[in-house]
Amino acid sequence: MPKNFALTGSSGYVAPRHLKAIKDTGNNLLAAVDPNDSAGILDKYFEDVRFFTEFERFDRHLDKLRREGEGKAIDFISICSPNYLHDAHCRLALRIGADAICEKPVVLNPWNIDALQELEQESGKKIYTILQLRVHPALIELKKQLGKEKSGKKKEVNLTYITSRGPWYLMSWKGQTERSGGLSTNIGVHFFDLLLWLFGDVQHSEVHLNQPTRSSGFIELQSATVKWFLSIDKNDLPPDSVKDGQKTFRSVSIDGTEIEFSTGFTDLHTVVYQNIIEGKGFGLDVARPSIELVHSIRDSKPIGVNENIHPELERHKNITA
Repeated sequence: MPKNFALTGSSGYVAPRHLKAIKDTGNNLLAAVDPNDSAGILDKYFEDVRFFTEFERFDRHLDKLRREGEGKAIDFISICSPNYLHDAHCRLALRIGADAICEKPVVLNPWNIDALQELEQESGKKIYTILQLRVHPALIELKKQLGKEKSGKKKEVNLTYITSRGPWYLMSWKGQTERSGGLSTNIGVHFFDLLLWLFGDVQHSEVHLNQPTRSSGFIELQSATVKWFLSIDKNDLPPDSVKDGQKTFRSVSIDGTEIEFSTGFTDLHTVVYQNIIEGKGFGLDVARPSIELVHSIRDSKPIGVNENIHPELERHKNITA
């Protein structure tokens, strides 16, 4: 039987992936909310969606559906709103008797997870998060291969993610650390979750650089050491990317070998949704380690250059913490 969905942040960048996942899994979207009324994307996937620009009216409508009973009540709220609102919107889902499917980061701070888990126990409902790299076929195969290795030697990993953004980025909520969590949270959390999934718990972490447009550091995990670099500055793009007109450069190498996972992203949200509907989604316990890591990165004082710096910092000698 199809499930009933509501969605927050319907005019945002990531919403189409959720709309497609709801549609592709054969479910219904009954209501959506966004303060921006440029919500025409809804028509591509669903007809007759009740749309609200005021959260209070959206909340009231969902409660009305709950009171109407079987067949009307919302089963899931998909949360695509700005990061700092995720906690409140997860709470709304539990309050109306629905499960939540929340974009990453599910919350900004580890203690938010503690409170939400208490509410899960009280409500009997669940909060799931989107960790789509964990269902990428190439990365699942990589994890299997790593699990077979018995050398005991830690892998050397380099993570580089450069995705150029214009001046709008820093003027929006994404450029406000208290709302987005900063670069390590907003654009890096799913990569950090991937590394934790592949290589185990954090044993040591240090931050070398933390600027509004760039962040870099070093992490020692159970079975790997990781040098990482994140940037939204187009000047950090490699020459070949610039030549080809590409605005994003993504690289993960293990012991000098590049891991290829640039394709296969099309339907990952749909796979995650299907798993959630089948009761196999990624819950708060799964999300916690990456939230703890990005929180510690956000609060760490940059120590500057040392032997653990990412090669990108070598290229930019003028970069300072």
